Amino acid sequence: MSGRAGLVTKEQHGPWALIIGGSEGIGAELANRLAGLGINLVLIARRPESLASTAEMARAVGVQVRTLPYDASAGDLLERVRELTGDLEVGLLVHNVGGGGAGPVFDRPIDDVLGSAMVNCVNFTKLVHHYGRAMVHRGRGGIIAFSSMAGNVGSPLMASYSGGKAYVQLFCEALWAELQASGVDVLCVPIGSADTPARRRSGVADNDLFPVARAEDIADQALCEMGQGPVQVPAGSEQAFAAFATPDRREAVNTIRWLLAEMSAA
Repeated sequence: MSGRAGLVTKEQHGPWALIIGGSEGIGAELANRLAGLGINLVLIARRPESLASTAEMARAVGVQVRTLPYDASAGDLLERVRELTGDLEVGLLVHNVGGGGAGPVFDRPIDDVLGSAMVNCVNFTKLVHHYGRAMVHRGRGGIIAFSSMAGNVGSPLMASYSGGKAYVQLFCEALWAELQASGVDVLCVPIGSADTPARRRSGVADNDLFPVARAEDIADQALCEMGQGPVQVPAGSEQAFAAFATPDRREAVNTIRWLLAEMSAA
C-alpha cells in the first residue's frame, strides 16, 4: 500500500472535482462533502431534476458548480465533458455509475448488453486517460471508482454488468501500481448494497450476505481512505467480498446465483 495517508483535501485533489453520476445517492453525498471542503464541482448525470437539486445544495455552501445532464454510456461522453471542463483544473475524478441492464444476455438487444461496457470500460478508460494524465503531469490528484461485488463473480442475469465492474476494479488496481510515485491517488470501492434512490427504484430485496449500507457512510469512507488504495471494501461487506474470492469458481457462481434467486423471490 501507498505510504501516503488519508483524506481527500482541496490542496491535493482540488480545485475541481468531476463526478460522473453525481446527482443522487453516493454521488450526491460525495458532492456535498467535497463542497464542504471548498472543492468546486462538475456533475454529470442522466436525471436533470436531481442533478439540479444537488448542484443547488453545493452552491449554497459557496462553491462553483457546472452540470451536464447526459448518459454515461453515450459514445461522445468524453467530448461533451471536455467541452464543459476545458478551462478547469480537475484534481479529482469520481466514477459513480452502474451501467447496463439486467436479464438473460440473449433476451436483450445488443446495445443494452453493451451499455455496461460503454460505461465501465470504454468511457471510464477515456475519462481516466484524459484527466488522469493531466494529474500525473501536475504531480497531484485522485481517482475514485465505485465498482460492485458483482464484479468479483460472474453474476447470472447481470453478465455484462459483472464484466464491466470487474474491469473497473482490475483497471484501478493496475493503475494504482503504475502511479505509486506520481502523487496521484487511485481508489476503487466495490459496493455490495447501498441505500440509494436507484436501489429503491429497482425493488431489490435485502439479504444477509449484503447488508445495506448508508450512502453517506460509503461516501465518508471513500474520502477518508483516498490514499489507501487500490481497493477498500465498504465496512460491513467484508464477508461478501471474501465469499467470492474462492478459487472454486463454480462455488462462487452458484453462491451468487442462489443469492440472486432468493432476492428475486423475496
